[in-house]
Amino acid sequence: MQVKQIIDQGGSNRALTRLRVLLRSNEFYLIPLALMIGILTGAIVTLMSYAAQIAHVLIYGIPIDVRLSANAYVKPWVALSAPAIGGLALGIMEWSRRHWKISRAVDPIEANALRGGLLSLRDSVVVSSQTLVSNGCGASVGLEAGYTQIGSGAASLIGQFLHLRRNDLRLIVGCGSAGAIAAAFGAPITGAFYACELIVGVYSVGSAAPILAASLAAAITAQWLGGAPYSLEVLRVGGVGVEQYLALIVLALIAGAVGIAVMRSSPVVERLFTQPWIPVWIRPAIGGLCVGGMAIVTPQVLAAGHGAMLLDLHQEMAIGLIALIIALKVIACLISLGSGFRGGLFFASLFVGSLIGKFFAAVLLLVAPDLAVDPQVSMLTGMATLGVAIVGGPLTMAFLVLEMTRSVDVTAVVLAACIVTSVCVRFMFGHSFSTWRLHLSGETIRSANDVGWLRNLTVERMMRTDVGKVPSTTTIAACRREFALGSSQAVIVINNSDAYCGLVLLPELFSGELDAIADEIQVVELAKYTDVVLLPEMNVKSAMKMFDDAEAEILAVIESEDSRKVVGFLSESFARRRYVEEIDKATRGVLGALT
Repeated sequence: MQVKQIIDQGGSNRALTRLRVLLRSNEFYLIPLALMIGILTGAIVTLMSYAAQIAHVLIYGIPIDVRLSANAYVKPWVALSAPAIGGLALGIMEWSRRHWKISRAVDPIEANALRGGLLSLRDSVVVSSQTLVSNGCGASVGLEAGYTQIGSGAASLIGQFLHLRRNDLRLIVGCGSAGAIAAAFGAPITGAFYACELIVGVYSVGSAAPILAASLAAAITAQWLGGAPYSLEVLRVGGVGVEQYLALIVLALIAGAVGIAVMRSSPVVERLFTQPWIPVWIRPAIGGLCVGGMAIVTPQVLAAGHGAMLLDLHQEMAIGLIALIIALKVIACLISLGSGFRGGLFFASLFVGSLIGKFFAAVLLLVAPDLAVDPQVSMLTGMATLGVAIVGGPLTMAFLVLEMTRSVDVTAVVLAACIVTSVCVRFMFGHSFSTWRLHLSGETIRSANDVGWLRNLTVERMMRTDVGKVPSTTTIAACRREFALGSSQAVIVINNSDAYCGLVLLPELFSGELDAIADEIQVVELAKYTDVVLLPEMNVKSAMKMFDDAEAEILAVIESEDSRKVVGFLSESFARRRYVEEIDKATRGVLGALT
């Protein structure tokens, strides 16, 4: 019996090994894996959306077929208590995380930019559960952050189990995110471009097929299980004349300014809730009370705003009411995220952007009737451009409009507006909301482009440790006898405390001009770069800047600034060669070539 089990286990291991070899041998074999990930992600997204809707029905007493934000009225005591209680639960979870010193979860953008696609499924489940609690209790956040987190986390786990290469693992994480967005909106092309622009960071020939396969599989799965939770469809939309392009470009600039203002305001609101005298566990509850108070004025501030957007898209609204909802929704989103609720601004930015477009069209009709634009076109443009300003991804938003309207004419003007917004925000601000939050936590990335290899390629990994050292009192002649010409590039000069004093190049040490005084002059007199050293934790980019600034060919590596104990040396030529090799690997990964 035991022999049979050993044979079966050996057979399964061999099958798994063959599968891993297939996945590494040809990118074509990633497509079936992407299809499987898409199906899994589509099912998870549907399950989460059902759970959130059931929570809204049970907590707020709304009909099962009505979205929370589209409800005409919520009971004041429920509006105040539900987000506060949900916030209290999240606050206790955050307090527990800090008490047990558990590191914060990594999101897909950070994972692909810095960690080669490595994500913890446990952390992803926790984040997705917190997002579900936040949205379920009515906080002004969307579920899309939870969707992409769990989809990417599951994909990363599968990729790690199959020992995928770094570029393939990053691609599979992108497939998980693509499937999440495609399933959420019922828009496979949107999901694919979301992954390319925001998660993988590049448009790659090799990544196109797996990402699109995952998007299609996820969208079909969600549709089969009951429909995309954030599905948007506009059956009839007016045309756009050439004279209206200018007006919509102005709207794009306004949306860009609003997006920058929202992102600038986020850390300000967060600082209000992170005052030392406010306990961590109570902060989300306070934020929940604030959101609940605004929900008494209008329930449209609750949750992501999907129902409210569909409601407002087709009904006439007073200009003052539109402005009020915009202001309350933006404030509610900032308070929700600043106080500690989990969630995303993807759909919230679409909702607010559509209202900005509606407001813009109404005002334009009053002040310049000749330039008036179709309100629905204006809403779609505002929706897409504010989405670009906050979330990023101009092609993602343009294709979302295309899949909503099936209109190439409208998509063309929306794409132009999205590009204007993207350029404006990048020039004036430089971040999307996701990368801005990472920037506030100390990271410097601006996209999901893979820069993790750059950080991993440190001086410690490149340096040589067989360093030659001589005391500073050694004469040139004595140093020549100890180190033959050609035996090394340089000799490190140290003092009595074994601390770095400088570096002497061997060709200079054996200069004929020093022959007459070699027995009289100490080697420290020839020392160069006494104040220019490398540290082991420096990455290759920082090291090359040091070489350029000092115009040096070789530099010493010291243990720390305090001890200045020499642990090795690094040459400029070797550092540049390793840098070029890693860039070549990254480039071949982008082009889809085997590495």
